Amino acid sequence: MTFSEQLNEYLSVLNCSAKELSQISGLSNSVISRYRSGERVPRPESEKLNQLCEGIYLLSKEKAASKRTSASITSFTKDEIYTAFTNTLKQPDNSRLCENFNHLLLASSVSLADLARFLNYDSSYLSRIRSGARIPSDPEWFCSETARFIVLRTPPSDRVFIEKLTGQSIKDINDSAALCQLLSGWLLNTNTVSPQINQMQSFLEKLDQFDLNNFIRSIRFDELKVPTMPIQLPGSRSYFGIREFMTAELDYLKATVLSSSMENVIMYSDMPMEEMSKDPDFPKKWMFGMAMLLKKGLHINMIHNVNRPFSEMMLGLESYIPMYMTGQISPYYLNETPNQVFGHFLKVSGTVALSGECIAGFHNDGKYYLTKKKDEVSYYRHRAQALLSHARPLMRIFRSDNAIQYKTLRTRLLASGSQRNIVASLPIYTMTDDLLCSIFAQNYVSKSDAAKIFSYTSAERKRVEAFLATASLTDEITPIDKTEFERYPLRLFLADLFLEHDIVYTWDTYQKHLALTKQYADTHDSYSVKISTTPAFRNIQIQICEGKWAVISKNNSPAIHFVVEHKKLRHAIENMVMPLVET
Repeated sequence: MTFSEQLNEYLSVLNCSAKELSQISGLSNSVISRYRSGERVPRPESEKLNQLCEGIYLLSKEKAASKRTSASITSFTKDEIYTAFTNTLKQPDNSRLCENFNHLLLASSVSLADLARFLNYDSSYLSRIRSGARIPSDPEWFCSETARFIVLRTPPSDRVFIEKLTGQSIKDINDSAALCQLLSGWLLNTNTVSPQINQMQSFLEKLDQFDLNNFIRSIRFDELKVPTMPIQLPGSRSYFGIREFMTAELDYLKATVLSSSMENVIMYSDMPMEEMSKDPDFPKKWMFGMAMLLKKGLHINMIHNVNRPFSEMMLGLESYIPMYMTGQISPYYLNETPNQVFGHFLKVSGTVALSGECIAGFHNDGKYYLTKKKDEVSYYRHRAQALLSHARPLMRIFRSDNAIQYKTLRTRLLASGSQRNIVASLPIYTMTDDLLCSIFAQNYVSKSDAAKIFSYTSAERKRVEAFLATASLTDEITPIDKTEFERYPLRLFLADLFLEHDIVYTWDTYQKHLALTKQYADTHDSYSVKISTTPAFRNIQIQICEGKWAVISKNNSPAIHFVVEHKKLRHAIENMVMPLVET
């Protein structure tokens, strides 16, 4: 029995309303409602759990005395009630099944709606299983049928994701029933091998650790010189075979860097990249060429192919992190699914175009065509612009140079409903001005910066107070001990102000702010703090409005915000961290 089921059973036996329990326990109606729905659970040994047990005990005595319920209610003791609840909090909740189910949907290309019809379930119910809010009533049947659907709907050539999920080779498994059993066992977590890697977690960890200044130094970007002497390239050329395709890409980058045009670059490819990526030199040369484009000051509109296994898509995005951080790349995607027969390639700058085509599965037999002829470049540029007009932003990226646009968008996003934050530090809106002054004095903060932060903090307090009147807000924090703190002191998280220097806590000021945050949760029914067991991010904060948007904010090096509304990416962020207990 779950915590919510135990609570609802008590209310049913006592013939008691949530309002009555709220009044006698001192817990708010909203807290009782979240406990009943399973959205929240109290922490074992917490004051809220004690209040709840005391309230049920007093109600049992009151209602038994009034003879409105069975006399057996008098056998409810405080210890029995407390034990019943704490046992539910210690129970395994099959959260691994939900986590694996989410990974399976992300890795495969099946539709949740199609799976729901196959299982005769509601799509919304599957979404709740996916998020961990619900557990299948018959986990074994659910996993078996889900695995059968996945295997039936996935062609053998596209089943590589099953190997990545389960960690077991499937090349010798020709029997569909055996493959279903393997996948079902992994879903249930009965297999001994389960090396599932959370690609979204990996992407965020790399983003968290990335320092643009260190990267620039490591590749000596500041020392790069954009050549002015033209390298002679033909007016047009055709390329055949994988080896020549790599040459074509590098020739295109060279021609673009050497041209006098500063027009934006448009890039799109749904061609396979596996063979090119295996070459030991090509990725380095390609990255150097891209660095030269950015050094020249060109803006790149990159249309990503997201209609591929999730792990491959995230690996591609990881490789673009350095370029995203420059603010010179705008990532897009096509909402329509490209056909599965032809491969396409199109990259266009102001004076150079590179086009490619192949039949799916026969990349080596395709053709790339590079041209600098004015009329042909004009044709391909119009084609690329038409393609871009069909594309949607994969992520919107904001740095200090477009801070005003970010502020406008942020105001709209934060008014759209209840949200959850995975925070690198503590929330600024629970900070007092006195504590801020102490931190400023310890960090020698300038008067102008202090004024900005005071103004921002005051505005955030007012915003959050108004927000909590109509919606709920949860902050997930990761505990940090003194030893770790002394190695990696936490900083005020001020990404919204695009400040490029650190303002750090001392252990004492951090403890004071932590106490203020817990106090804020105690005095605001719609605000809660949760303890996360996942490794802490040090430089990024994630804000989530489920079903609508996610914002990944990096505090510095540089301060930057990624606004994600793409469904697949957003859902991966939403389900990256499972719901945990309150403080």
